[in-house]
Amino acid sequence: MNLNRNPDQFDELVLNAIEDLPDLFLDCLENVAIVVEEWPDRAALQSVGLSQRSHLLGLYHGIPQTERTQGYNLVMPDKISIYRRPILMRCRTDQEIRELVQRVVRHEIAHHFGIDDDRLTEIGAY
Repeated sequence: MNLNRNPDQFDELVLNAIEDLPDLFLDCLENVAIVVEEWPDRAALQSVGLSQRSHLLGLYHGIPQTERTQGYNLVMPDKISIYRRPILMRCRTDQEIRELVQRVVRHEIAHHFGIDDDRLTEIGAY
């Protein structure tokens, strides 16, 4: 299998990473769409202060669950973007791709639940 050449197989890895989450997290994923995109766009890069599109592997766009109020209803879904090409650029083997997809998906879902990068570092998620 060569995950570098088959976008459908990459999509499958993302789906598997989501399905592998503990039920506790799956049951609480609310109003969020998880999509695979080839590259981050300029707005995504600017939102995190990056200039090189190869540096951004994923991005959570939305309001974390910890910041939602009673007025949070009838809004468009939050979005988690997983950027295929930057991930592929960092990996040499299919196994490295699988592992990095798992890590990026979990990282962005953590942001959905209100866990920031400092806290992820603190708990050893990096």
